[in-house]
Amino acid sequence: MSPDRPDSPGRRFPLSLRRHPVAWERQRPTWREARPAVIAEALKRARALPSGNWYVVGATRDVRDDRPLARTVAGREIVVWRDAAGRLVAGPGSCPHLGAPLRDSPVRCGTLVCHWHGLALPGTPFAGWDPVPAYDDGVLVWVRLDEAGGEPPLAAPAVPERPAAAGAVAAVYVAVGTCEPEDVVANRLDPWHGAWFHPYSFVDLTVVDTPAEGEDGFVVDVSFRLAGRIVVPVRAVFTAPGPRTVVMRITEGEGQGSVVETHATPLGSDDRGRPRTAVVEAVVAASDRPGFAVARRMSPVLRPLMRAAAGRLWRDDLAYAERRWHLRSTGRFPG
Repeated sequence: MSPDRPDSPGRRFPLSLRRHPVAWERQRPTWREARPAVIAEALKRARALPSGNWYVVGATRDVRDDRPLARTVAGREIVVWRDAAGRLVAGPGSCPHLGAPLRDSPVRCGTLVCHWHGLALPGTPFAGWDPVPAYDDGVLVWVRLDEAGGEPPLAAPAVPERPAAAGAVAAVYVAVGTCEPEDVVANRLDPWHGAWFHPYSFVDLTVVDTPAEGEDGFVVDVSFRLAGRIVVPVRAVFTAPGPRTVVMRITEGEGQGSVVETHATPLGSDDRGRPRTAVVEAVVAASDRPGFAVARRMSPVLRPLMRAAAGRLWRDDLAYAERRWHLRSTGRFPG
């Protein structure tokens, strides 16, 4: 077994020292394996899955006591807050009185109070203002927009399986790009680009299995770069459980069971008519090592670091997704 390859990601020791680092330009090319037809078929399967008209709007932690969480989803202004009993409430972001932006209004004792004329909205229907279904899964907040989704509605979103909250650390990163949700999903369903496009984070990446017809899941052996030649080898599986979601789950190696959920939420068009999509990525990390309990106690320090790591990757990956949309929209996308 070569010490430079993650041939045994479940090894006893989580760290590995790459004895003979390979220069970026001397990596094994992956373009022959990254067949456009394989990626396109995986994307097609994902887009055919039901969503029940549920959209991720942000992090649970972003729903504050004093003001709503405001987003534009599929061209609709939405505000989310908690009522006096702590229940999640969501509805249109425009005041039914004279159209004030409710995103700028405060929440008082569970009631959203319009800052233009003081109209109080406790979360029940009023003068054409109707709440929409909302769901808090403990990490992310979702809303159901049946008119926008156009599918048969589901009572709750399909939340991916995660490590138990009591033993995990979760962080959520949000970014916005000029593209459509399918461009974000396609990026995640192309694991072959990891070590080439993100050499600061990944080395020794090998896609060891791809989905067979009618199946789901890319199996990847990869090493996460920590510092210098120190890497963490793992095995991960990428799946798409919905049309706007891709989940990476570590199945062997350090952090087994940890997940990275990437959700793509359509926002609407910008002033030039171009689509805008929010990437909402939840990293839920867990480990059975005794030291992780200490790390959990440091979660207020860890979360910004986790968001920063996700942000570095997504600065590149949004450029990838935006380029893909540009090529598609101008009829120049290969294949």
